[in-house]
Amino acid sequence: MSSSPLGRRAVRRVVSLVPSLTEAVAGTGPGLLVGATDWCDHPAGLDVVRVGGTKNPDVARIAALAPDLVLANEEENRAPDLGALRAAGLDVLVTEVRTLEQAFTELERVLVRGCGLPRPGWLDDARDAWRDVRPTGPPIPAVVPVWRRPWMVLGRDTFAGDVLARLGVANVHARHPERYPRVPLGRLNACGAELVVLPDEPYRFGADDGPECFPGLPSALVSGRHLTWYGPSLAAAPRVLGAALRAAGR
Repeated sequence: MSSSPLGRRAVRRVVSLVPSLTEAVAGTGPGLLVGATDWCDHPAGLDVVRVGGTKNPDVARIAALAPDLVLANEEENRAPDLGALRAAGLDVLVTEVRTLEQAFTELERVLVRGCGLPRPGWLDDARDAWRDVRPTGPPIPAVVPVWRRPWMVLGRDTFAGDVLARLGVANVHARHPERYPRVPLGRLNACGAELVVLPDEPYRFGADDGPECFPGLPSALVSGRHLTWYGPSLAAAPRVLGAALRAAGR
C-alpha cells in the first residue's frame, strides 16, 4: 500500500498528465497508474486509460477514474485545466523542473512523497550518470529549435538548456526574456551559433527536416526524450546525447 502525499489516504490510483512522469511512475510502481495522456508513449505497451493531451485533458474522464493523485507540470499543463481538476475534488501535484538538479528533487517528491513508493534504483543510477559530466573544452554556442512554422527555440531557464550546458553546449538564446521565444529563421542564422541542436520532439526534426535550414552549421540530431524528459531516461541521457553531439563533430 502506498502512503498518502498529504497523510490523508493511501495512494492506489494515479493519473499522469506528463509523459516523463508517466514513465517514471509506471517503471517504479507497476499497477499504480490508471490514466495517462495520448502523448505518453513510454514504457512501450503501457495499458492505461487515455485522457486526452497535455494541453487539453478530459477532466470528466480523469474524474471518472477516481484517482487519488493527478501528476502535472507547470510548463506542460495549463492552469485552467489544473484548476478544473481541483474543482472536481482531485489532489493535483504540480512539478516545476528547470534544471537537472530540480529534476532529481522533483522526481523524489513525486515518487516517494507523492505516490508513497520506495526510492527507485534508477534515480540513483541517473544521479551517478550525471555526477562527473563536465564540459571538456570551451562551450559551443548553439541554437536549439523546438518547433518550426513558426520557428521557436529554447530561451531562458529551461531544463533542456541546463542539460546541454553540462555537455558543453551553450544556448545562444539563454538570456532571452522568454523561455520559448519565436525567432525568425534569418535571425537564427545570424545569431553567432556554431552548432544547431535539433531534437525529435516536440517537433520531429530529422535528417531531411531541419538541417537544410541552417547551411554551413553542423547539425546535432538528438533524442528529445533524452534531452527534455526527466525520468528513467536520465540515466542514459549523457551517453545518448554525447554520442549525438560527437556525431555532429562536437
